[in-house]
Order: sequence, then structure tokens, then C-alpha cells
Amino acid sequence: MSAPASFGPLVTDSGVRFRLWAPAARSVTLLLDRSHPMQAKPDGWHETLIASARAGTRYRFRIDDEIDVPDPASHFQPEDVNGPSEVIDHGYTWRSEDWKGRPWHDAVISELHVGTFTPEGSLRAAIDKLDQLVATGITAIELMPLADFFGRWNWGYDGVLLYAPDSAYGRPEDLKALIDAAHMRGLMVFLDVVYNHFGPEGNYLGRYAPAFFTKASTPWGSAIDYRVPQVRSFVIENALHWLREYRFDGLRLDAVHAIVEPGEPHILQALSEAVGALAQQSGRLIHLVLENDHNQASLLDPETEKPAGKYRAQWNDDYHHAFHVLLTGEHFGYYEDYREPGPLLARTLAQGFAYQGEPSPHRHDAPRGEPSGYLPTTAFVNFIQNHDQIGNRARGDRLTTLVTAPALDAALTITLLVPMPPLLFMGEEWGAREPFPFFCDFRGGLAKAVREGRKREFAEAYAETPQEIPDPLAECTVRAATLDWVAVKEPEHHQRLELVTRLLAVRRLQIAPLLPALQVGSGRAAFKDGMLVASWRFSSARKLSLIANMTAQPQPYPEHDPGTMIWGDEPTATLAPWSVHAALGVAS
Repeated sequence: MSAPASFGPLVTDSGVRFRLWAPAARSVTLLLDRSHPMQAKPDGWHETLIASARAGTRYRFRIDDEIDVPDPASHFQPEDVNGPSEVIDHGYTWRSEDWKGRPWHDAVISELHVGTFTPEGSLRAAIDKLDQLVATGITAIELMPLADFFGRWNWGYDGVLLYAPDSAYGRPEDLKALIDAAHMRGLMVFLDVVYNHFGPEGNYLGRYAPAFFTKASTPWGSAIDYRVPQVRSFVIENALHWLREYRFDGLRLDAVHAIVEPGEPHILQALSEAVGALAQQSGRLIHLVLENDHNQASLLDPETEKPAGKYRAQWNDDYHHAFHVLLTGEHFGYYEDYREPGPLLARTLAQGFAYQGEPSPHRHDAPRGEPSGYLPTTAFVNFIQNHDQIGNRARGDRLTTLVTAPALDAALTITLLVPMPPLLFMGEEWGAREPFPFFCDFRGGLAKAVREGRKREFAEAYAETPQEIPDPLAECTVRAATLDWVAVKEPEHHQRLELVTRLLAVRRLQIAPLLPALQVGSGRAAFKDGMLVASWRFSSARKLSLIANMTAQPQPYPEHDPGTMIWGDEPTATLAPWSVHAALGVAS
């Protein structure tokens, strides 16, 4: 049996034991219907047992008779981050009790933001859309962060109470109902978690536990200090909390390159080892994925049976950036590193990362990345859109509004047929046009700072057409980002949905079964004059080949023996504009 968590309320037969790590507090009082002084324990802990407390009890902590704060490990905040915490009974009757997960090579991921995924913006409402995702060929959903944030809406990366699903979306039992329903349909469910900073509103840790933070900062807030044992425990227990109590199939760790003080051993290793122990104990398949701008291939190992210090995969921004420049011609910001996108795109298909230690012009020629060609292709999650790459634009516009339909069809076809796990952003499967700009619900000076920060970041866009830039604090910005599910029936959207459904059927039947036998290092890819030619070998003596004309003009078909076509027409003398052919043959 695993050790009990040290953070958060512990429900026992004798009542509820309340605990708070507050090393900088002179006194801590538990506030229920009346005040209960808490006993100081070694190493900065304070605790008390309340026999009359039970699930549903609401409570706060009073620090030094000066300020009332929520539990930093609160399991639910029914009145938002500044309100009382609620004791939660995590007992739940799971219909999917026997669910053990799916292998990583099955992953076809739909990333979604619960608040804008449906008009209702709730966990319960999301259940109604699961059948459509399954019918399309999606095998996993990835929820943008749910940790409790201030206000009515937020992307989720401003969470301050990491154990509590935000009440704007529903209650803990609603989240369990969504995951249960997904598992009943064969869908994996991943959660995006943020362990590099806390949000700016509703975080009181600095008042009574300043040891949580270093003097350094990230672009989003004070850096967390993982040299401190209690801080390490807080985050590792948080990961286990989501995986154990809610039965998520995995986590995606946001921007781990922004972890300033990782401690020893590195917090990423310690967290993965703890999750590996849970997977071993439970017999479940649990998958950990990174976002890491440093392209540290040494952190990845997609084939290990259980997470044990490593991570299944990383979101491959190189793939996205190269494809985005190829499709749009844009070179601003980080896209300046991809001015010659074709060869870099080919390198991602053959070896994983485009930048494997080369100097990055965007980073003042600092070297970026590590060699990655020794890793299986399943270590790299490919996408041509996600929340960041859409929302990092002034208007939050999707590729649907920037690129012609044939070009986007070709990009999607490649993404869904190559051996890397594909990720689609919600609605991408039917060509949704709703923007997804950044939004939050801060007040006062913080709201003003967000508005001014966006204006500085996108000064050129604001100078040209300021009336078209969404206000990140306005409710209408959130409403405009909400998916219009009725639009799926419109001809252009229905056509895109049919394309994606057919592609994912080919992936499921022809490609996914071969992935466990893919030969590491066998990828070959080249891009010349708008033509992409790529192949991968399997130990079963088979080979997957892909040829794509990524131009608006017909191109001569290259000399090539593709094998049996699994996508596209039989080869002729020319390859039509924006067309993709894929085939399975015998490896020579």
C-alpha cells in the first residue's frame, strides 16, 4: 500500500484530520462553525483532528490571527479560490472498474478546454460529445488544466489550488463521471498540469510558507523551489491525487523547461518514479508527457513498461513550427528559426526534433536540444494546432482562417498517417473556425496588467487593427471561442470531418498495429522543391512510405516503389497539388 498523503484533509473513522504546512506562521487556527487551534508539529506542520467533521464540511485556516486562507491542497472550492475549502469523499462507484488503459501507440489525442468545448462549458456537458469523438477515431482526450483558478473563466494555467477541479466546470463527482464515461467508450483521459509556477490571484503560500519559492521567477510567476522536501511532496502527491482519485490515464506536464530549481534528484525523475510505482501497484497503463522547449531527448522513453524516471513523449513544437511556416510563410517570433521549413519538417519525421543542439536564432544563437534520432517515433506528439499555437496569436485565429482547405487537408493527412502520436485541438477534426485567444477573469490592477501585457506583446497587430483584437477579460471573448457544434453539419465542416474519420480509420487498421515493431532509427525523410518523401521500417520486414506534393502545382511523381497504397490514388506520372500518398510495402 502507498503511504498516505501528507497534504490535504484526511478522512478517518475518527473524523477528519486537518493539516497545513506553514513554517512561517506563528499560529494556525482551523475555522469551522467555530475556531479550533491547531497543534504545531515538527518541520512547520500544524494539525488537528475534528471528530464532527465529515465530507461536505467547509473550512479555512487563520494564519497568525491576521488572514484567513483556503487549504493549498483543497480538494474542492465551491466559492472560488478565496472561499472556504470543502472536505470531499472520494468514494465513487466506477462503471469502468476494470479499465486498465490503452497502450501509448494507440494514442490519437483531442485537446480540449472544458469551458469552451460545449455551450454549457461543464464537465457533464462534455460527456454528450464523447460518442462523436469516438466515431471520428479519437482514442484519448486531454483536458487543459482544471486546477482551481480565480474567476469565472481562464485557460487554466493560472491555477493556484492544484488539487481542486475548478467549480466553474462542476464538482469532483462530475469530473469522475466524465472520466468514467470516457473509459466506458474506450477513451483515455489525460490532464494538463502546471508545476512551474502558481497563478497570480488566490495563492497565499508566500504568506505562511515562503520556502515554496525561490528568488528567481518564471515568465508567469515566482519559481517553485523543489530543493525543499515538503514542496517536492506537494507536487508528487498532486500528480498521484489526479491519477489515483480520478483515474486519469496520464498527465501532460506544462513547460517543464521553466522549472528553475528542480532539486536532487530532479523533480521530473522523482515524479515519474512515483507514478511508475502507482502503475505497477495498480496494473494500469499510465502515460506521462512533457512540454519542454529545451528538447531534452534524454528525458524520454516511450517503450518503458511503466514510468520510472522517464516520460512517454514530448509535444514536438518543432514539427508544428516547421509546418506552420511552410503553410503560412510567417517568420515572426519563434518562427524565425524555421525560415527553411521543408528540411526541418523532414528532420522531425525522420529523427524527432529539428533542433538537436544547433544554435537557435530566436534564442540569440544559443544551442537548443539534444540528439533524438535514437528514440522511437512514438516519443514525439505531432500537431499542426494546439491551444498555445492558436492562442499565442493576437486574434487567436486558427489555421482554418489562414490556409486554403487543400493545403490544410494535406497537412492533416500527413499528421494523421505518420507514426508519431497525433494531437488535434478541439473542433479541428471538422475545421472549426472559432478563435481561441487568451482569456481570464481577473479584476482591478491585475486585469489592467493583462490587457497592457497583451498590447505590448502584439504591438504591431494592435497598431494595425486594434478593434479586431479580442479583449482577454471580456465575456464575449470566451463566448466567441466556444465551439459551435451545430456547424458540424455544414458541408465544408462535414467534408473535413469525413476526411479525418477516414484517415484515422486507416491509422487504426493499417498503421497503429505495426508501431510496436517500428525499427528505431529507420526513419528517412527528404523535402525538395515542395515534395516530401518519407519512410519508416518495421521489424516485421514491412515499410511505411509517404509521398506528398506540398505545392499548388502538379509535380512529377518520384521514382519509387511504394508497395500497396493505403491512402491516395495509384501513382501516375504526376502528383496532384496538395496530395498525399501513403503505402505499405516490403522493406528491402
